[in-house]
Amino acid sequence: MTDYDVVRVFCGPRGGYGNELGVVREGSFMPERSERQLFAEKLGFSETVFVDDPERGVIDIYTPTLRLPFAGHPCVGAAWLLDVPELVTPAGTVGARQDGEFCWIEARAEWVPPRTLRQYATAAEVDALAVPPKGEWVYAWAWEDEPAGRIRARAFPGRDDNIDEDEATGAAALLLTDQLGRALNITQGAGSQILTAPQPYGWTEIGGRVVLER
Repeated sequence: MTDYDVVRVFCGPRGGYGNELGVVREGSFMPERSERQLFAEKLGFSETVFVDDPERGVIDIYTPTLRLPFAGHPCVGAAWLLDVPELVTPAGTVGARQDGEFCWIEARAEWVPPRTLRQYATAAEVDALAVPPKGEWVYAWAWEDEPAGRIRARAFPGRDDNIDEDEATGAAALLLTDQLGRALNITQGAGSQILTAPQPYGWTEIGGRVVLER
């Protein structure tokens, strides 16, 4: 099997939780899209990144069933692992920076595939949700503390790939930030943390902690 790293992205304050990401640093070993798709399916992470040029930050992103032009937690994880100032994705060039314990990327809402952002009245309602029927990508959220920008969220990709719930989803957080027009501190899944901040000219920063697993 091709060598790959595993990182957890958007970890909680003590380094727990986060969404696992597979990173194949030598993408040239597996150049064909069909090979990459099969490998991503075998690994079974919500996303796997193939690095085509580590110095320029050129990456290719796959779920177990499809290729993505852009995704949040793969970009944060790859930027942290490669320690580059930008990433080149099919959607566009993603800015990246390290800031203490956080890694940040800068991206645009129009790069994100369609998502349904569904607001609930309370965080308890979000916590109590069952996995919805497949076919619709749902980001369920509620304010925990609206003045402070604190949000409780869960993500349900709605795909037929054995990933019923996504532990941490940067792209959906980007969409929500763009919609609300303010910085957010999101607790998603079992305990992951995602920070966001609107930037000028339609850009949004997404940040979180990254931990190397293997």
